[in-house]
Amino acid sequence: QVQLVESGGGLVQVGGSLRLSCAASGSIFSINAMGWYRQAPGKQRELVATILSGGRTNYAASVTGRFTISRDNAKNTVYLQMNSLKPEDTAVYYCYADLRPGAWSRRGDYWGQGIQVTVSS
Repeated sequence: QVQLVESGGGLVQVGGSLRLSCAASGSIFSINAMGWYRQAPGKQRELVATILSGGRTNYAASVTGRFTISRDNAKNTVYLQMNSLKPEDTAVYYCYADLRPGAWSRRGDYWGQGIQVTVSS
């Protein structure tokens, strides 16, 4: 069974920084993409950033230049460094991984439980 566990969220003032981490554990054969989505109250879940196993990254326009995604393949962990935070970054952040649990398993998307990030003004 695969688990994704996020950490590092919390309350921060405008202009501050936070670093989110997400560790995938359990039965994992390979991981393709890892990334982060977020959902603010009353809004749909939106992509924040993704990173492929080879290191290629993709960012939402709203976070480009402020957020940096990285991963440690040996630890099956993805990070999101968030700088220059704004009130509109307030949301529940969800980690996801596109992975194959076993050599003969289909690839699928797995999600963390979500972690709150609140930016106060």
